[in-house]
Amino acid sequence: MTPTPSQHALPIPFGSRSKMASLKDQLIVNLLKEEEVPQNKIIIVGVGAVGMACAISILMKDLADEFALVDVMEDKLKGEMMDLQHGRLFLRTTKIISVKDYSVTANSKLVIITAGACQQEGGSRLNLVQSNVNIFKFIIPNVVKYSPHCKLLVVSNPVDILTYVAWNISGFPKNRVIGSGCNQDSARFHYLMGERLGVYPLSCHGWVLWRPWRLYVPVWSGVNVVGVSLMNLYPDLGTDADKEHWTEVHKQVFDSAYEVIKLKGYTPWAIGLSVAYLAESIVKNLRRVPPISTMIKGLYGIKDDVFLSMPYILGQNEISDVVKVNLIPEEEARLKKSADTLWGIQKELRF
Repeated sequence: MTPTPSQHALPIPFGSRSKMASLKDQLIVNLLKEEEVPQNKIIIVGVGAVGMACAISILMKDLADEFALVDVMEDKLKGEMMDLQHGRLFLRTTKIISVKDYSVTANSKLVIITAGACQQEGGSRLNLVQSNVNIFKFIIPNVVKYSPHCKLLVVSNPVDILTYVAWNISGFPKNRVIGSGCNQDSARFHYLMGERLGVYPLSCHGWVLWRPWRLYVPVWSGVNVVGVSLMNLYPDLGTDADKEHWTEVHKQVFDSAYEVIKLKGYTPWAIGLSVAYLAESIVKNLRRVPPISTMIKGLYGIKDDVFLSMPYILGQNEISDVVKVNLIPEEEARLKKSADTLWGIQKELRF
């Protein structure tokens, strides 16, 4: 009797093939049930231009094994997630998801908040802050509910006040709540300084400290290039007697963001890269020293619960140490005035 073709077929190694089995079942045999517990889960709340710039910057650095987006705008949220998922081939993040429900934030290591209201024409600054306080009163308790051990990184503006609000609502210890502060602004300061001197920005060192409402305090006394103090070389640096007009660099730090907004409508890329830099320091415990918005009470004679940008060591516990910046009297006076201004606004907020 002549054998049929089926009799010559090779045996199926894992048992007979069922006509009802799916293609996946025929291809893959499960041997062990895996418990999915992410080690470096990062969440971004808010999928506006800034939130998505932060998202792509973080994904390109391969910082998370699970990444999630949260927002109230469901169509925008779904579209952004799909767009990122379609690029998964070029990324190493194993899971990218999005949902309106905050349960997706469970077991997060780092939660980055970019959501918030924008200032309306003719609206007061205090009204803007209060609007964002009301938004944070919804966001923060939901984040804390599902990830009580996470770190919070606030990007929403005004960042100093909203970092205070996040800390106040969350009940977290102060080392676990930081704001992006003036890390980006200091980077802009480095870039502009490097352009003027003809050196790479990484070789330039200097801070701008944050004052309320985007008014920056450059710490000229600490500006140096590979350790060489510029003020020692040129004592008039940044003063009214400065004939080289280095104060123009400070003015450009302040004005350039508005120029970019005027030209293209928003400034997402620099802040996205800045936030990824901060996230990398936390996730990888790099202990970098960026100027971030943190509780400054007890330093420089400040007695109120305010958050201002100072250089802190940033690692797996978010902040652990502060670098003592030696401010000249004029700089310290400006810092105290900034703290007083912030506290005056915070006292009027309704939680």
